[in-house]
Amino acid sequence: MGRRRLGLALLTVVAIAGGGVAVTALTGPRTPAPDRTDGKGLPPATAPVTRGDLADSTRQDGTLGHLGERKINAGGPGGTLTWLAPPGSVVRRDERLYEVDGEAVRLMYGDEPMYRTLRTGDKGKDVRQLEENLAALGYTGFDVDEEYTAKTAAAVKRWQKAHDLKQTGTLGPDRIAFAGSAVRVKETGSGSGAGSGGGGRVATGDRATPGSPVLTVTGSEKVVSFKVPAAQAGSAKRGTRVQVTLPDGTRLPGRVSAVGRTATAGEDPQDRTPKIDITVSFDEPAKAEGVDQSPVTVDLTGTTRRDVLSVPVNALLALPDGGFGVQVVEDGAARDVRVELGMFAQGRVEVSGGGLRAGMKVGVPS
Repeated sequence: MGRRRLGLALLTVVAIAGGGVAVTALTGPRTPAPDRTDGKGLPPATAPVTRGDLADSTRQDGTLGHLGERKINAGGPGGTLTWLAPPGSVVRRDERLYEVDGEAVRLMYGDEPMYRTLRTGDKGKDVRQLEENLAALGYTGFDVDEEYTAKTAAAVKRWQKAHDLKQTGTLGPDRIAFAGSAVRVKETGSGSGAGSGGGGRVATGDRATPGSPVLTVTGSEKVVSFKVPAAQAGSAKRGTRVQVTLPDGTRLPGRVSAVGRTATAGEDPQDRTPKIDITVSFDEPAKAEGVDQSPVTVDLTGTTRRDVLSVPVNALLALPDGGFGVQVVEDGAARDVRVELGMFAQGRVEVSGGGLRAGMKVGVPS
């Protein structure tokens, strides 16, 4: 009949500028297709024409972990470590990070480090941070600003009383440490070597000196990190929707939350292509269970065509006079219908023309 079933090799994809539509040049073995086998011109199998959204996507290998590793250093005059938040635990606002000589150092939220003892008359961003934390904990009666007033000191005294501390109205690095949010304890000390004071892991009974690492922490929420070639960075912009497949097969939705600004060569000596770091945050982080540094896959949703008709790619026919068509099966008969092609994605192709409608059956190989 002079018509051939298309091979499945997709050799070239050309994006039509501005339309987000991909037209694909399809080539393959031009051999007669065994799609008419019952003597009535009917295909061996059919598939429905469907209407809906069609989205292309790319798949990347990623790693499940936590974001933002940093050190918590000892403050105050130093002493003996009598308690440490255990690795794997999450420490939130006003909870203990560690204890020195039985006295707790607690976490407060903020980007400025706790570098001095705050008292009435002090001014600065660290004052505002402290006041924001006191207000978040329910202490009132002062203005949240950059000035440590007598009212601020009174709120600090109430906080001290709640923790069975001497009510001085002053507060320093021997009592609190700042971090941007809740933290997850990765390990004690700086994470390598042994002993205290000069770095390495620490344990209760070790001596804590001012400025020495006590804990290594990360952000508390699970995230996924991966790299994409710099040339493909447009496929992973901030806000891009993704589906993450965990090691146990669970699929969770998320979005790209951070994109690196600097491209660097990978560690693979066989692939020195400059790549950019991408971070994905989950819509529901609590569901992202799994061991740190475990491998995951990330499907990034690219261009989406809304409310279009599509058929399986293997339903396409190469027509004898050029162009493409599908074999529509209706009322026990088959006819060839010329179609215009749009996006290829998810094993399907967008089609239009020929009076096609959702629910029609088109021929496919068995």
